[in-house]
Amino acid sequence: SRAHPLGTDDLGRDLLARILLGSRPSLSTGFFVVALAMIIGTPLGAIAGYFGGWIDQSVMRITDVFLSFPALLLAIAISAALGPSFFNAMLSITLTWWPWYTRLARAQTVSLKEQTFVEASRAIGVPSLTIIRRHIIPNVLTPALVQATMDIGSAILMGAALSFVGLGVQLPRPDWGNMLNVARLYFNDGPWFAFFPGFAILLVAMSFNLLGDGVRDVLDPQSR
Repeated sequence: SRAHPLGTDDLGRDLLARILLGSRPSLSTGFFVVALAMIIGTPLGAIAGYFGGWIDQSVMRITDVFLSFPALLLAIAISAALGPSFFNAMLSITLTWWPWYTRLARAQTVSLKEQTFVEASRAIGVPSLTIIRRHIIPNVLTPALVQATMDIGSAILMGAALSFVGLGVQLPRPDWGNMLNVARLYFNDGPWFAFFPGFAILLVAMSFNLLGDGVRDVLDPQSR
């Protein structure tokens, strides 16, 4: 109707209003997870790639342990252990996401530390941590930012999945995941109840993936 363009839910609440309110925790999950994963993973990968040796082996073995589990199952296990809440869901997703940035930063650092400008800094006595901070990490951030832009959509999907199984945002606070969880019970009588929250997740995830492709085309000189 004109009063409710997308219809109402099982309790007669406006679906459009709840979808708009549900975008806040969903988008917050995407940005928070990716930002924190970059903050944790990028310096670790840069340190491991620059120093090598036992530091590299220790960091990468810990990374391999996290990557050996499916990300969603590990996030569900961590969130269930911490307790169902919005913050715990974001934290559990972050703990499964940082290893990807560690591997990316390490791969970039291994090639960067052999470059002339890094060897020149090392030759004049610049401390290793200063080289990492001033020369390595700024050059690693470009591919990390491209990856982060594309990962926001995936983080939103995982956050919605945790809410769908009851481990994320709790009712009555709206979230696209818990809205789909309730809507599945009324799919035969009110298919719009499930369609519009699901379409919102699809639209936002695809938008960030396309944005990531655009950022990669702009920042990657080889693609240009």
